[in-house]
Amino acid sequence: MLKRIGHDLKPHYYILTTTAGVFLSLIVTDVRAFSQQSQQFSSSAQVASKSQSTRLPDTRKESASFPWPTAEKPRAWKYIVIHHSATTRGSVESIHQDHRRRKDATGNNWLGIGYHFVIGNGHGMKDGSIDSTFRWKQQIHGAHSGSVPHNGFGIGICLIGNFENTAPTPKQTAAVTRLLRLLSVHYKLKREQVLGHKRIKPTACPGRLFPMRQIMDDAFPNSSQAKGVRSDSFRTSRSTHGS
Repeated sequence: MLKRIGHDLKPHYYILTTTAGVFLSLIVTDVRAFSQQSQQFSSSAQVASKSQSTRLPDTRKESASFPWPTAEKPRAWKYIVIHHSATTRGSVESIHQDHRRRKDATGNNWLGIGYHFVIGNGHGMKDGSIDSTFRWKQQIHGAHSGSVPHNGFGIGICLIGNFENTAPTPKQTAAVTRLLRLLSVHYKLKREQVLGHKRIKPTACPGRLFPMRQIMDDAFPNSSQAKGVRSDSFRTSRSTHGS
């Protein structure tokens, strides 16, 4: 009797065993497929994330850590004043030596270079290079505008070249645009706070060939100022440069 029962159950046992094996095989196959899909999705997400991060503008990457650090607490800057050197060549060091020979209204020698930044033209400095000076690093007043408030709270930027005779190089134009963007973001300065030197005193500086409007539009693309208003419409000038 027991042998008979065992004999009768054997086919059913084989059926159950086979069915369970197939079911487990299907589960394993589904798990492997899901794992492969998850890995593919993760890889795609990483590639997409990397692609998006590489498309960010340089100035957005730099704005978090300003490329020209200071040794002192930031000054409460209110202006940016743009100049040309009115020379065909020059550098931070050559301007520094020249300015040290100058005297102020009280007869005292200047501390040295009156600007906070100098942008080279390939003659004395690398074309398009931006060098900060001791005035920027120490966050002290400038000696560049001929105006007390604009010297006291104005960041002086000098581009090497005489822009009455020749235009700045493309690398200089790109460099000053980049510098204006970073300064405006880092120190919360607006378009109307950026001035050519001849907006402050009678001088040709930064020169008739300096593309102020183009640079301002590129540096402040979201400015609410009307595009039809000329940013470089300054008063008639008498001298090539003044401090």
